[in-house]
Formats: sequence, C-alpha cells, structure tokens
Amino acid sequence: MKVLLVEDDGPLAEMIARALRAENFAVDIAADGLDGQHMGETEAYDVAVLDLGLPKVPGATVLRSWRKAGRQLPVLILTARDGWTEKVDGFKAGADDYLTKPFRVEELIMRLRALVRRSTGHATPRIESGAVSFDAQTGVFELDGLPLKLTALEWRVLECLILRKGVVIERGDLTEKVYQGDVGTDSNSLEVIVARLRRKIGRDAIETVRGRGYRLTAAAPS
Repeated sequence: MKVLLVEDDGPLAEMIARALRAENFAVDIAADGLDGQHMGETEAYDVAVLDLGLPKVPGATVLRSWRKAGRQLPVLILTARDGWTEKVDGFKAGADDYLTKPFRVEELIMRLRALVRRSTGHATPRIESGAVSFDAQTGVFELDGLPLKLTALEWRVLECLILRKGVVIERGDLTEKVYQGDVGTDSNSLEVIVARLRRKIGRDAIETVRGRGYRLTAAAPS
C-alpha cells in the first residue's frame, strides 16, 4: 500500500510516516499543498492523507484539483479543524474520510486500510486466494492458516496482488506502488521479490503475464 502524506507539520509527518512504514506501508511526504497537488496528479498512490491547513495551496483546493484531474484515490482529511463547516467542505471537495487532530495513529492506520480495501471492491476484511489469506484490517497474511513471514517489500507486493486477485497488475504499476519515492525502482528487484514470494506461497500462485506483469492465482502451493 503506497500512501501520499501531505502535512506541513514536519515532526507530525515524520511520526506518521514512521508508524505507517512500521506497518509495511510505503510513504511519500509532501510538506505543502503545491508539492502535494503535483505528486497526487502525477504518481500512483493507493490512498492519501491530506491536511486542510497547508501552505501555498489549501488542502481542499488540492483535493478538488485531484478530482478534476480524474484522480480517484481514496483521501482521508487530517486536520486540527473540528468545525462542521470544515468537514462539509472536505467532503464536498471529494474526501472519503475525516480524522481530527489530535488522533491515535492506530486509528489512522485502520481507517487507511479500510479505505483501500473498499476502493478495491472488498466488502469484508478477510481476502483469500487459494491457500493464502489476508486480513486487510490487521495486515496479517496466512498460508494454510499459519502466519506467513514476509519482508516489508514482499508484504507490499503480495498485498497489491491479493487486493486485486485475478487481475493482471502491470509491472510498472506494481513497482510504483511498492517503492517509496525514487528508491529501488529497478524492475529486476521486483523480479527477485516475486521469486522469493513464489518460494514461500507456491511457484504457481503468482502468474507472470508476458510483456505485462503479474497476477495472483488460486493455485495450490507447489
């Protein structure tokens, strides 16, 4: 899951980013509305956390710009403004959820996971594909009912695949969603991660679609 965090409070942004990364999220940070607007319009994200009181461009304006540009990513408004008018303005601009400062980061994480799960068409938290199951609310993978140990990158790749199980995920799209910023975007690195996952969940569980990308199947471990 790749998150765009648009927050001008530096210490708060770093605290949120650390907590999200500890839960295997990939996080990009924008410190003002201008950068956030550009990043949201030009890069692939699964969800965005957007402050309303941003320098350069207000958060509501950023959100309206994303929606006008056709960006459909779920957006959670995060702000110190707790008045009903501000909430209404955020939802009118296209927000999907709202969290008021101060907040518990655990709640933020749960809300983000729920937003991404619903945006990919899953009504319930538990998602299964063959012997692999994923609790989208807690972020836990299991294989044949037992916890599956994964590195952060393996977790991100498998999450992308199981949230869209049966659908081919383009190699470039998968790479963009897995890595943070411009770090580690070598396609060969993605192939290595997929190879490691196949050793853990079964060689035939991840299908390579030549010239396109990868697809998670319900194949039994082999």
